[in-house]
Amino acid sequence: MDTEVARLNEEIHEQSAFVERISDELKKVVVGQQYMIDRLLIGMLTGGHVLLEGVPGLAKTLTVKSLACCIDSAFQRIQFTPDLLPADLIGTMIFDQQTRNFVPRKGPVFTNILLADEINRAPAKVQSALLEAMQEHQVTIGDTSYPLTEPFLVLATQNPIEQEGTYPLPEAQIDRFMLMIRVDYPTRAEERQIMDLITEQPSLPKLQPVVTRDDILEAQKAVRSVYLDEKLKDYIVDIIIATRTPEQFGMRSLRDYIEFGASPRATIYLNLAARAHAYINRRGYVTPEDIKSVAYDVLRHRVIVTYEAEADDYTSERVIKQLLETIDVP
Repeated sequence: MDTEVARLNEEIHEQSAFVERISDELKKVVVGQQYMIDRLLIGMLTGGHVLLEGVPGLAKTLTVKSLACCIDSAFQRIQFTPDLLPADLIGTMIFDQQTRNFVPRKGPVFTNILLADEINRAPAKVQSALLEAMQEHQVTIGDTSYPLTEPFLVLATQNPIEQEGTYPLPEAQIDRFMLMIRVDYPTRAEERQIMDLITEQPSLPKLQPVVTRDDILEAQKAVRSVYLDEKLKDYIVDIIIATRTPEQFGMRSLRDYIEFGASPRATIYLNLAARAHAYINRRGYVTPEDIKSVAYDVLRHRVIVTYEAEADDYTSERVIKQLLETIDVP
């Protein structure tokens, strides 16, 4: 087994070199935000959708658009607004006067990378129009279902401030997102670099594709082959079970703070995200640190806390932190 893992590690180290090419190209226009870039790559390499949350001006949209530029694939951006209709997203049937038949006019969801900008600005009927595409990778227009071209990835942004007039994503939909990323402010040095980059040249450099769509599809297969030890699989399951019944792991105090624990999707996504985290770090095997590193992004929107927890300022992230500190690491 050790020989097999060593061989796999060598193959992954060689194959994952393109990740650095993407990061290097992104650095031409995106300053810092390596954490966000890594998580977007994890979503790309696993086919998992990503929700980015942060205040305006943190380069969320710029980073997603730039990532799409680095990949030779189709990209569409939709600005979600209160008057957006489902047909504006998925398409509709139109009457062709030449053939005297109704034919589908496909919407912008028929792409490889879909940027849903400020997704919480659109009403529930538009948000729900994304559900079938995100889960089934197909879209139904009229009475016909049309498959989406792989890879298909939804990268959505939302603003945590100015909540008046917004439509918060329901738990059923937010669970479809593999990762929820909290985008933070840049450091002082990065802030200075941003200022110089934007103010000292008329426009940002134009990025070039450095990988193809086939490269991404091959990498998605390779990520699933990254070695994950049986003990680490049990560790992942323990973390998820602890979000539902923390008293089983000696955390009875959390029982009153957790209203709903993570769904089985969390188990699957934590497994895949840990493998992808190892892959972008050019390793063919998963370590406990890979699991811990992605646990917050996989679980923060799946662990629903009670009103009592909110009153005590006990967020889902505090719950996850206590789980990771308490559960034995193999």
